[in-house]
Amino acid sequence: MAYIPKDGRYSGMKYNRCGQSGLMLPAVSLGLWHNYGDVNCYENSRMMIRRAFDLGITHFDLANNYGPPPGAAEETFGRILKDDFKGYRDEMVIATKAGYTMWPGPYGDWGSKKYLTASLDQSLKRLKLEYVDILYHHRPDPETPLEETMTALDLAVRQGKALYAGISNYKPEQAKAAIAILRQLGTPCIIHQARYSMLDRWVEPELLDLLAAEGVGCIAFSPLGKGVLTNRYLNGIPADSRAAGESKFLNPADLKEDLMEKVRMLCEVAGNRGQSLAQMALAWVLRKKAVTSVLIGASKVSQIDDCAGALNCMEFSAEELKVIDTILQS
Repeated sequence: MAYIPKDGRYSGMKYNRCGQSGLMLPAVSLGLWHNYGDVNCYENSRMMIRRAFDLGITHFDLANNYGPPPGAAEETFGRILKDDFKGYRDEMVIATKAGYTMWPGPYGDWGSKKYLTASLDQSLKRLKLEYVDILYHHRPDPETPLEETMTALDLAVRQGKALYAGISNYKPEQAKAAIAILRQLGTPCIIHQARYSMLDRWVEPELLDLLAAEGVGCIAFSPLGKGVLTNRYLNGIPADSRAAGESKFLNPADLKEDLMEKVRMLCEVAGNRGQSLAQMALAWVLRKKAVTSVLIGASKVSQIDDCAGALNCMEFSAEELKVIDTILQS
């Protein structure tokens, strides 16, 4: 059956301006890091994209190496675009990145102009698109001059292959330098993608203050602490969870009892607010004015529904924030 997006899909979503740019992003965005590769069920991937769009989630975040195997997530998303979203491209913000290992040899990694230019061309072919809305450099390159990397982003925008430039995983000093170079080139950096959650607050306060001062938006990835800030692991490790699989990003050893005790206490605070823990964790990140959007991952439609529900209770009292901080610092 042909997919027809729901009427009124924009009424329940909050949209925030990305820094000082004209681009608006949904408060909740969908990342395709996991669950969109060749090893995943296409129909499940398709249903998640459909549901996200029906909820007003217009921003879809990819990277050249997302899969598995690398490139597979872009291919899957390109197929979904063709199958379901032919007439809706202009209602979507599609982002991709380059910066991690993508192919063998000296030109398939890091931040050279050679690599970024070739990678974007490959990404566009997999996505079956003429342009992406945002192109990120995925991580700083310690060897390539920053000017070369930023010039590659500027070139992509000038060629019309990307509308906006962004950076990811840059520390404050690196971000400040990159932002200055892009501004001088005439292609301002509009967004920084950084890891941020209750369990990982490295962006506070220096990076967030810098981005606010420079007029650059921030989109937080891993806002649920790799899934720890959910009810997923409260009673052990489910067989179908990331920790039970072969993921190198979360394993059972990470779920120490002292951490899980904090998670249980946070879950109680969330319950008193009438929220799931995931909803409170997302609202907590979004409470920062410098944060434009939170980037969620999902393996099933119900998880997207739950995360979008965070927007129903976004305010925190001073007492709630104090209790949360006490739990996190214990």
